[in-house]
Amino acid sequence: MTNEGTGTGAAWAVVEAAEPEFAGRVRERFGAFRHHVLATLRKDGAPRLTGLEADFRDGELWLGMMVGSRKALDLRRDPRFSLHANPGPGTDLTGGDVRVSGRAVEVTDAGTVARYAAEAKPPEPFHLFRAELTGVVRTSTEAPWMVLEIWQPDRPLRRVRRTSDDPRLYGE
Repeated sequence: MTNEGTGTGAAWAVVEAAEPEFAGRVRERFGAFRHHVLATLRKDGAPRLTGLEADFRDGELWLGMMVGSRKALDLRRDPRFSLHANPGPGTDLTGGDVRVSGRAVEVTDAGTVARYAAEAKPPEPFHLFRAELTGVVRTSTEAPWMVLEIWQPDRPLRRVRRTSDDPRLYGE
């Protein structure tokens, strides 16, 4: 179910193959709530934040949106995006805090769009984009640490533990 991409990112299947446990935690976090926050770039370069339902299907992360929506027009003009999983209630970071970044590739192949629509049943008509990921970050806590898990294509998963009094943050 894909069109040609820019070759600058990776399909979700690449993340799942490289780091299955990490990918599972990320999918679980996105699956905890239906609506998430998409960041795109306006014509003037300013960020635009909008709600979005993300869909992991067939080894891809799909972004569907209403025809003519500002976010769809933003992505057509400049495909760079970030998607932040709904953090849910409270401040305990249950399940972690997750965001993905990359480039959105619009899918225009009628057969692919029809197959997606038959499976996902989005309101029609719609724009469909496939995410080429350039980064996935999961932030969680392990007292007294904040833990960042960082995945990028062609790199091993990095795990960084920090506290707010970490001297590296202050150039010491």
